Amino acid sequence: MAVTQTPSAARPQQTVYVSFSAEVNAHTTESLIAALANCVGKFTEVNLLLSTPGGAVMNGINLYNVLRAFPFRLVTHNVGNVDSIGNAVFLAGQRRFACPHSTFMFHGVSAGIQGPTQLGAKELREGLASVQADELRIGSIIEQRTHLSHRDVLALFRERRTKDAAYAVGAGIVDEIKDVQIPPGSPVIALVFQR
Repeated sequence: MAVTQTPSAARPQQTVYVSFSAEVNAHTTESLIAALANCVGKFTEVNLLLSTPGGAVMNGINLYNVLRAFPFRLVTHNVGNVDSIGNAVFLAGQRRFACPHSTFMFHGVSAGIQGPTQLGAKELREGLASVQADELRIGSIIEQRTHLSHRDVLALFRERRTKDAAYAVGAGIVDEIKDVQIPPGSPVIALVFQR
């Protein structure tokens, strides 16, 4: 992972912009947490410019909880696609915005099975219980941080649905639809992940 940073203006900045456009996995999660930890005490507001195809539920829940714990005001911006577990990460923001052409995609949790595997009733029950527990955690975050009801969230999970920014405003996912505007001289941290 490479971090690029623009030079800051002569006077101390109150706001920093952090760009994260990647899958949510162990590496990207820890890299984002490290970058934001370096902002503590230096900035009073962090604007997280987020676009993600989603990823691992465990890492997304970790990010949600850590983002909410930081002692700065977190503002999240959907600058492209916020998909799957990325919705929980996005909802960590105290203020939330979506660019006009951004989308939010919701679906239920699935479990991957590698190679030729035989599963008995016990393993199937355990797998189902794990999927249901993850859906419950994600669903409770969505219900707590938006205007969506339990029934609404279940409908989003049962059918893979992509919603636009207008839907996001009505559902309380975002406060407003607006383009991101980074003032000249503002510090920008771009997280770049090598493949």
